[in-house]
Amino acid sequence: MTSINKPESEPSARDEHAFDGITFEVEEEEHTQEGQKVKRRGIYLWPNLITTAALLSGFYSIIASMNGDFTHAIYAIFLAALLDGLDGRVARAIGAQSAFGEQYDSLSDLLAFGVAPAILMYSWSLHDLGRIGLACCFVYTACAAFRLARFNVQIGVVDKRYFIGVASPLAAILMITIVWVGRDFPDIFDLREVSVQITNAVLIVAVGLLMISNIKYYSFKTFDRKRVPFAVLPIAVFIFAAMTYNIPVGILVISIIYALSGFVTTFMARKNTPT
Repeated sequence: MTSINKPESEPSARDEHAFDGITFEVEEEEHTQEGQKVKRRGIYLWPNLITTAALLSGFYSIIASMNGDFTHAIYAIFLAALLDGLDGRVARAIGAQSAFGEQYDSLSDLLAFGVAPAILMYSWSLHDLGRIGLACCFVYTACAAFRLARFNVQIGVVDKRYFIGVASPLAAILMITIVWVGRDFPDIFDLREVSVQITNAVLIVAVGLLMISNIKYYSFKTFDRKRVPFAVLPIAVFIFAAMTYNIPVGILVISIIYALSGFVTTFMARKNTPT
């Protein structure tokens, strides 16, 4: 018997409609519980709505910084950081993780934690340095983009207990608390002084480089699933009570301690690695 090759089937009307240039739709592959690849259309609503709210907060922060409303710009980035920590948890809780959500979250993070803090710092302090201030802010934004791109390609490869390089939301919080403290203590952070402007320029570049470094930072992703001694709770209460004396300074101190903790974490990890 001779086998007759059947002609390839024509694309169905439904497939043609999906790519007719008019209909807006997302199609991506997912793995079923049996390990099979299936194509799904559409997106998960709730996690992406939270990501959109974070994107809006970052966009609002940029507009506020350009208008000189630095207080609202700071609050908007803080809100974006809270929403960024929420969307992933919601997606995992309801089983709504997707490749689209991961990429959308990264783009939102770039705006909220890469572009918005740089514009805030430039508008508040570095604009008097001219092109030097502009270049320093661009270095920070570019490093945030590199950090997010590297994170996306290393998903499932690196240890989830650690961030490689400081995470972009934490870098953004470090930058905005510098602005926040500087506004609360204008006598110490006199923006008319060139030395203060240069210090801010060095800080924003340094934080940007920390994002793309290979320094390990504890991610706290597994911390909420572990039991800890009861004594940890009173210590946390005292820390929060101390922060209420001056919230911006408290957040800045904690951010600096975390930024420096990466060097200790990296040293201990290398020390415990067998040669």
